[in-house]
Amino acid sequence: LTGLELLPERMVQARHVLPASVQLREGDATQAPIAPGSQDVVFVSTVFSSLLDDAFQQRLATQMWHWLRPGGAVLWYDFTVNNPRNPDVRGVPLARVAQLFPAARITHRRVTLAPPLARLVCRVHPGLYRVFNALPLLRTHRLAWLEKPGAG
Repeated sequence: LTGLELLPERMVQARHVLPASVQLREGDATQAPIAPGSQDVVFVSTVFSSLLDDAFQQRLATQMWHWLRPGGAVLWYDFTVNNPRNPDVRGVPLARVAQLFPAARITHRRVTLAPPLARLVCRVHPGLYRVFNALPLLRTHRLAWLEKPGAG
């Protein structure tokens, strides 16, 4: 396993909690020295929603795709709608994911109840989370498998 982290304080925390066998690299993922076609899976969680520059998003997506072997995939988790209380993030709708990874075969589903709503209903009763999360319209985060076509 290889982990990439931009922020030094998070790198320290990652090194503290992860096994020594996990290779950690600090810095900009678009510059990471990872061999082309060397990865089976690239996992990205709530990263693209924090990247407000479309060109940078595309550079990172292209780099991640480059790391994958044929038949490998990006495992994507991010939110799909804007957060009106946080101008430093923006939702990444499925159409944008498809633009970022145009050659990918995409399998996806919305999986997470909107966090503000989840906090509210769980204060009432934790069991309500499952009830509200059963309504797809209330789910704001998408889990997707972006498969790179295999060779041949």
